[in-house]
Amino acid sequence: MGIVDVVSTLTEVPTLLKLKKGLTPQPSDTKDSLVLKLQQNVGAYGTRDAVIYENNKTSWNELNQKANQYARVLENAGIGKGDVVSMMVENRPEFLVAVIAIMKLGAIAALINTNLRENPLRHCVTVTESKACLFGMEVVDAINEVRDNLDIAAQNALYVIPESKEDSLPDWANNIDLAASNQDVTDLPQTAEITIGSTALYIFTSGTTGLPKAAVMSHNRLLASASLSHIAGLKCSEQDRVYLALPLYHGTGLCVGAGSAISSGAAMYLRRKFSASQFLQEVRDNNITCMAYVGELCRYLYNTPEQPDDANTPLRSLMGNGMRPDIWSGFKKRFGIKRIAEFYSASEGNAAFANVLDKEGTIGLTSNEVALVQYDVLEDEIVRAEDGRCTRVSDGDAGLCIAKISEKARFEGYTDAEATEKKILRNVFEDGDAWFNTGDLLRVVEVGFNLGYPHYQFVDRVGDTFRWRSENVSTNEVGEIINSYSQIEFCNVYGVQIPGTDGRAGMVSINLKENETSLDLNAFADYVNRELPPFSRPVFVRVQSQIEVTGTFKMVKKDLVQENYDLSLFDDPVFVMKPRTSEYVPLDQSYLDEIKAGQSGF
Repeated sequence: MGIVDVVSTLTEVPTLLKLKKGLTPQPSDTKDSLVLKLQQNVGAYGTRDAVIYENNKTSWNELNQKANQYARVLENAGIGKGDVVSMMVENRPEFLVAVIAIMKLGAIAALINTNLRENPLRHCVTVTESKACLFGMEVVDAINEVRDNLDIAAQNALYVIPESKEDSLPDWANNIDLAASNQDVTDLPQTAEITIGSTALYIFTSGTTGLPKAAVMSHNRLLASASLSHIAGLKCSEQDRVYLALPLYHGTGLCVGAGSAISSGAAMYLRRKFSASQFLQEVRDNNITCMAYVGELCRYLYNTPEQPDDANTPLRSLMGNGMRPDIWSGFKKRFGIKRIAEFYSASEGNAAFANVLDKEGTIGLTSNEVALVQYDVLEDEIVRAEDGRCTRVSDGDAGLCIAKISEKARFEGYTDAEATEKKILRNVFEDGDAWFNTGDLLRVVEVGFNLGYPHYQFVDRVGDTFRWRSENVSTNEVGEIINSYSQIEFCNVYGVQIPGTDGRAGMVSINLKENETSLDLNAFADYVNRELPPFSRPVFVRVQSQIEVTGTFKMVKKDLVQENYDLSLFDDPVFVMKPRTSEYVPLDQSYLDEIKAGQSGF
């Protein structure tokens, strides 16, 4: 333990004290919200930039006024406290306007992944019992495909957000910009009445089974996430600019990126999609000081050709999740980053970890009561002793992370009560206790001087979900769709590692129907591309003559995961969808060697 480590850790004490004061639990009927913070920004920084997007700038005053106009359109349509409004908009200023407008009414914004189509999209709107839907012109075709099966369509409650004045808008949706143009721009009185215990957002998660589930996020958790990101993560102020290219329908993009900006008054440099080749020049040209990230975004940057001036930028502070420990130090040094505040949490969870002491390679510490318990990865089950209790792992060993549920650490769960109950473990260490199952393996790591707080490191996901392209992929959901393909009897979906990438790529082992002799690769690829979003499409397809099942007809995955796509371990044919292609081709030894060497382009 060096003197530099001790000094650098002690310098964080004032931040921790400030954060602790800001996150002190308050009664659920306390009146406060992130949108109220935004209105306070108008008074303090009204003419300063709030959003910078494609060379256009929006001030805090302008952002707030347009949100008030959107809110009044929805209010006139009968939307009020506790009502749900679905949103499907790509990263552009109107996303922020819309979500702020919905929350100003005390209503709930259901944030839909813009990659979803057909049944998953229809499900997201209906499962939340949405009374209206706001969508961007960029996804008009997706909404058009499902609108006849939505109750809200019959109620004239579809609102389209144009991208330009030249857009040819659908005649079956209301133009919200036109409707808002003559509305009052002043703040709505009900915004001041929002309580922290009420629901602010539904953020969809694939979960472990079935279709996307709507995770509940209260105003309290949204405020806490924004405060944590602003005060102890990015350490930003109104003088900063936050680079934001992550999807705003995700918690990291909205709560960390936009949340920290609203909480602090910092400006958001908003990008539709991330571009590694343009990133550094944008940072320099726009004086970007902070960034919200996911690990894959950082990997893209790290894999770009190195330039001698890579560290010559104003960028100093990053906050996000998924930064790989093996590139952490090199990434900081190459790009001149002073602070990486890695965090870990789940949209529906009751515990969060944050690397607020700037300890390299960890997800940091938590103020919640958590435990790491023994988990059998191959059997995909928690290890219980003879008395049914769980057993904590030793420090340094990987264990399933569970978080105790209490009044101070409520599990807000999903809109689906049954799905909520499935995430709760009961009688874990004693009769009557209840713990949230994160579904992730963590370990305690040594980080030197830590002020008495153990630090944790993310190890892997367990169960029926894997993460690919910064998205959670449900193996059951993908499997149900693939099983519907005409040639397939049944299939087994799982995640496999690809050297040099984050997360796990999808792989499916399929069993053809008795009368089928070979898989029609072109037709199957067309089906996969049509029915599944890009991040859920299996990268590898293995055709087996027989799929192994247990005595209770549960498909066995452990051998398949271990064998992955290694052609030397089995005789079955394997097909691969290579990067930036949409077809499956046979996997040969030459390309397998490229994959193993990390040179396959994934």
